[in-house]
Amino acid sequence: MRFIIAVIDDKGRSASGNEIEAIDAFNDKLEAGGHWIFACGIEAPDQAHVIDNRMDAGISSHGPLHDTVEFMSGFWLINAPDIETAQALAAEGSKACNRKVELRPLIG
Repeated sequence: MRFIIAVIDDKGRSASGNEIEAIDAFNDKLEAGGHWIFACGIEAPDQAHVIDNRMDAGISSHGPLHDTVEFMSGFWLINAPDIETAQALAAEGSKACNRKVELRPLIG
């Protein structure tokens, strides 16, 4: 099964040096355990663009779709045999990055 672990923050690029080291160690553990698919940070919502070209609407606006204090600031895509393993890995990821995370299974 594949899952996304979304990192929740209230500011962009906020990880300290110690947090970055812990994240790197967690990434290494994911790779060694065969759980790693991909991971990266995401810029803050003020860097977003919402584009709606359904039926050639050509609508584009700068800024996020939703105004919110907390947002997804990064994510891991992982493989796990079951939800329990994914939850345990998400808990480790939360500890490593010192942020709360949201875990969701991927469809397909």
